[in-house]
Amino acid sequence: LATQLSLSLAECPGTGSAQAGRASACQGCPNQGLCAAGAAGPDPAEAAELRARLRAVRHTVLVLSGKGGVGKSTFSALLAHGLAADETKQVALLDIDICGPSIPKMMGLEGEQVHQSGSGWSPVYVEENLGVMSVGFLLSSPDDAVIWRGPKKNGLIKQFLRDVDWGEVDYLIVDTPPGTSDEHLSIVQYLSATHIDGAVIVTTPQEVSLQDVRKEINFCRKVKLPIIGVVENMSGFVCPKCKNESQIFPPTTGGAEKMCQNLNVSLLGKVPLDPQIGKSSDSGQSFLAEAPESPATLSYRSIIQRIQEYCEQHHFQEEKIM
Repeated sequence: LATQLSLSLAECPGTGSAQAGRASACQGCPNQGLCAAGAAGPDPAEAAELRARLRAVRHTVLVLSGKGGVGKSTFSALLAHGLAADETKQVALLDIDICGPSIPKMMGLEGEQVHQSGSGWSPVYVEENLGVMSVGFLLSSPDDAVIWRGPKKNGLIKQFLRDVDWGEVDYLIVDTPPGTSDEHLSIVQYLSATHIDGAVIVTTPQEVSLQDVRKEINFCRKVKLPIIGVVENMSGFVCPKCKNESQIFPPTTGGAEKMCQNLNVSLLGKVPLDPQIGKSSDSGQSFLAEAPESPATLSYRSIIQRIQEYCEQHHFQEEKIM
């Protein structure tokens, strides 16, 4: 059975294929029905609705991680804060980590509720130019567990895209759960009706994390999702007193840098550990604003700039093709 499953995974045709959900390798896959029903994306009427709602979204960036606990949601929150530091840019942060929504707390919005207007659900705003949407706003308590099967999670993701009044947005950042499962297939398929600039993949240096990132990169290639690059998080710790650097998560196989070289993927940057990041996240503040001189902040700003440059280049190439 293990050999059979291994062969099936290796021979997966990808969700963009006409054989998605129908190939022999798809037999026994838990996502077979989903792929067979929607491999080519949403139906025409649904696609038209999504295009209408998201037509004013200029750039869409997905933040992925193979493994939980690598700082993906923290990176999503700080990417949104960093982009919104330019007051001329409108930024939206969508949290589709349905079972573990941490974005409301990280953005200082815990306890806020979603409001309905004539044009749909209104995002909850951190600043005038930074709006957030999360299932966390729909729970009566932060401690409530979301115990849902795949179809219900997929339905909520569709609602977030179709029913939220996003308005004119320069950057839509999508924080996803760890892995390569229902939520990831859904967001890629629904957004295929519009466009996705690409994905940023967050990892830590040790091999146990990189193993899952390789799967994430394979997933992106299978579903034809462009990879903007990889961020190595928690990349060493510099003691503020003695200035010595310690490797908390030793890069036993060369870390993200070596992996990116082997897989021909861009390494966007390395972010060192800084205890203030955790404190700022817990208090709902922007670490970038609270610790502007930290080496981690400088690294984040460099990575954010590279993502902006990629998106602008991607947009320019799309316009040329059109």
